[in-house]
Amino acid sequence: MIMAFGASDWQWINPPRQWVADDGLSLFCEPGTDLWRKTHYGYTYDTAHLFGRIVPGDFRLTVTLEGDYAEQYDQAGAVLRIDERTWIKAGVEYVDGGYTLSTVVTRERSDWSVVPLHSVADHVTFDLERVGDAVTVRYGLDGERPDHLLRLAHFPAEAPVFAGAMAAAPAGKGFTVRFNEVRVTAA
Repeated sequence: MIMAFGASDWQWINPPRQWVADDGLSLFCEPGTDLWRKTHYGYTYDTAHLFGRIVPGDFRLTVTLEGDYAEQYDQAGAVLRIDERTWIKAGVEYVDGGYTLSTVVTRERSDWSVVPLHSVADHVTFDLERVGDAVTVRYGLDGERPDHLLRLAHFPAEAPVFAGAMAAAPAGKGFTVRFNEVRVTAA
């Protein structure tokens, strides 16, 4: 278990080689990492760097981050994961030369939705709230409260969830990312 963000029960799934937990979490996202399952591309990757805690019941996950995205599909954000077939990720992703707010909901197969960012945000905050069998994804840019609705998705209510931060660099050489806040609170 790792001490970070005021708690000692953090853990990695697919840890990067370079990371430090100090007053936040900084890492170098390694190339060839991704979190995707089957749809459209036909492949399954479960190699993204995931840093989180196991949380039962209803809760809110808040993640604030900044990244040096540079190449196609570089991404970082928040993740909720029951297992390799059931998860949600929401973050900033570099796609076709621009920045997007990206959400992937996976229940055996991944779906992907994006909202273009018209300018680069220094910091982005994602708020994922699980209540019963639903997860509401909201965001805020550059210090805004995360009040903007991005997605509402079904998510199984009965299973404990790995809740935390994620980063992946599927196509590029990797990039650095800093998580200034990763917080889990009761909903």
